[in-house]
Amino acid sequence: MLERKPRRWAAASALALFASVLTGCGGGDGGANTLTYYIADAAQESVATRCAGESGGAYQFNIQRLPNTAAGGREQLLRRLAAEDRSMDIVSVDPPFMAEFANAGFLRAFTDAERQELSQGVLDGPLKQSTFRDTLYSAPLYGNTQLLWYRKSVLQKAGVDPSAGPVTWDQLIKGATQAGVTVAAQGRRNESLMVWVNALISSSGGSILAPGSENLPANEVKGGINSPAGATAARIMHDLAVSPAAPPGFSTAGEEDSRASFQEANGGFMVNWPYVWAAFDSAIEEGSLPANFKDDVGWAAYPRVEAGTESASPSGGLGLSISSFSRRQDLAAQAIRCLANEQSQKDFMIEAGNPAALASVFDDPEIREKFPMADEIRTGLDAATPRPVSAYYGDVTGSIQTSFHPPGSLSSQNTPREANQLLEDVLSNKRMI
Repeated sequence: MLERKPRRWAAASALALFASVLTGCGGGDGGANTLTYYIADAAQESVATRCAGESGGAYQFNIQRLPNTAAGGREQLLRRLAAEDRSMDIVSVDPPFMAEFANAGFLRAFTDAERQELSQGVLDGPLKQSTFRDTLYSAPLYGNTQLLWYRKSVLQKAGVDPSAGPVTWDQLIKGATQAGVTVAAQGRRNESLMVWVNALISSSGGSILAPGSENLPANEVKGGINSPAGATAARIMHDLAVSPAAPPGFSTAGEEDSRASFQEANGGFMVNWPYVWAAFDSAIEEGSLPANFKDDVGWAAYPRVEAGTESASPSGGLGLSISSFSRRQDLAAQAIRCLANEQSQKDFMIEAGNPAALASVFDDPEIREKFPMADEIRTGLDAATPRPVSAYYGDVTGSIQTSFHPPGSLSSQNTPREANQLLEDVLSNKRMI
């Protein structure tokens, strides 16, 4: 057995006591055909309403909203699942935490037939992060990847043009400094920092966990950070953080802070998720951006680490899983077929601005009109590198966030070694984060 219960799940009994209080909240089980559906985005509710109507009464939903942060959603689901809460049916799982839940026995595996159906036409990045030990535990609802966004008006002065071909992080930092503009990225100590570190290490040909050790017992897992790839990641993050191109408050910046910096008069470049395109429209409508702002915005593939090496863009998204403790597992699987089908993914992409996981959605004329960067998103999703699919992901991301923050303090010589040691010590219960 590869489970690591002594520290992570030994607390399950205590969590059960806490979660037994929570189980009665949220409306209970409802009728025999009522599925309790934990959503992470309001747009999921409108899709659920349509699916329930199309089911002809076969099922309906009791919608429960998760906290709006990845960590908050994980904590709420963990508490209820650890308590074997039988009122849970369908849960929205942030992909990095899927393996953790599956390893603990909290998620029902999809059958081979269901896997074949739910995997058909799914882009590579979203599919990889939905699979644990060659078993599908989440049906990809949407994928996500970051693009490089830029202001066209700054390119000539910066001496760098992403529309002409791939650019590197070093070129962006140098060009932005030369032009007196910023390069917005996510330096905050939360999951967005882990996304950046993983993308940089992967783009350098490395990995956060040593290949082959991902499925070993926790105390045998080896880090892959103490490597040339880890050193390159630390150098790039440090160089940006201490450069004039870093926006104010860089070490506390999340995605929305990055968007705000990009929208400033001295905004130049930004790495961020495609939701920002729709967010620009909202800002224009409310009057905080000029009506022609988007005319000055371009997009390109995620920056490279080395000029001749393809970048490994970040991978994100959301999957729909079935609780192992649900009394209506087959009905939940039936509902997920609708919740994650092509029409649902298209509706969700239009309403929420989050990219579909199905390749075919990007050929839809309505999608292509609303998202003129559809091809770049699809290409990025197919080449995206997920964060480690590990049963111990909570400890992995915690170690990385601790070691790689603040970005301005990083050292290409010391950070990889120290991060690797912290990761292995935490996984071996020798240190606490």
